[in-house]
Amino acid sequence: MYADELKKTAKAMVAPGKGLLAADESSGTIKKRFDAIGVESTEDLRRDYREMLFRSADAMTKNISGVILYDETLRQKAKDGTPLSKLIAAAGSIPGIKVDKGVVPLPGCPGEVITEGLDGLGERMKEYRALGARFAKWRAVIDIAAHIPTFAGIYTNTHALARYAAICQQEGIVPIVEPEVLMDGAHDIDTCEEVATRVLKQQFQDLYLQGVMLEGIVLKPSMVIAGKKSAKQASVQEVAAATLRVLKNCVPPSVAGIAFLSGGQSDADATAHLDAMNRMGPLPWPVTYSYGRALQHEPQKVWAGKAENVTAAQAAFSRRAHLNGLASLGKWSPELEKAGKAA
Repeated sequence: MYADELKKTAKAMVAPGKGLLAADESSGTIKKRFDAIGVESTEDLRRDYREMLFRSADAMTKNISGVILYDETLRQKAKDGTPLSKLIAAAGSIPGIKVDKGVVPLPGCPGEVITEGLDGLGERMKEYRALGARFAKWRAVIDIAAHIPTFAGIYTNTHALARYAAICQQEGIVPIVEPEVLMDGAHDIDTCEEVATRVLKQQFQDLYLQGVMLEGIVLKPSMVIAGKKSAKQASVQEVAAATLRVLKNCVPPSVAGIAFLSGGQSDADATAHLDAMNRMGPLPWPVTYSYGRALQHEPQKVWAGKAENVTAAQAAFSRRAHLNGLASLGKWSPELEKAGKAA
């Protein structure tokens, strides 16, 4: 019923030079971000902050293809009464919605978690579509440590992601499929490559079994990278090469596109890794970004909750969006990063 629309939307989400803004922080996460800049996390201030981003015309029209929203944000209105989702759409960007309900411990699998939220998802999707959302996001979390991930831990999460994706497509919503392999441990890049391969192989088997149309999804994987606590950190070129090996080995060319999460990397590292991958093309699919912190960290610090800082914060957001837009085309450089302004 929605096949053509799903393909069109998914293609627009990974348009050349553009990527996704992940502005779907939960109430708890946005409070941590605001605490770090000395701002109280009230509903009005959360609204003001996100409205500031969505009114950044330069970024939104040139480098942001879609915005992942939290339930609260999708329902909020700007100060002038315009729904925030309509601000996004007016800029030529696509509103999306985070639909999972977070993780809980996975019974029988110590140290592993499962993402909840499948019950009643079809009805929620109908409401979200009526509110303007045209794509959705569900995040699964795979950790690397001694004896994990187990097959059960991987399969339970990839199966849930596939079920979510099928429900999305049934309701005319493009699913972002996000099986995140965490970079919190002490593992090296080779271990990450092995785990990422296992996860994505299983993911696409489950998507096939659930009848999901791959031309109507966007994959949001983590990059193949050494854990933060690893004594041996990989170079930008090593990360890019390992990540592309996994993707080429696991992801069918029919997938509409790949939009990476930044996953705890610094702003500059996330941009550099994305750029390096695109310089190793041509690739079977568009490869771009779906960044939260790597797009917002700089503008959040500049804004600091003060109305007089809005213009400067919007400029900071536009700069990061521009740099990542260049990286999605393989046209970024360290010199541009250091210049302090987009060129």
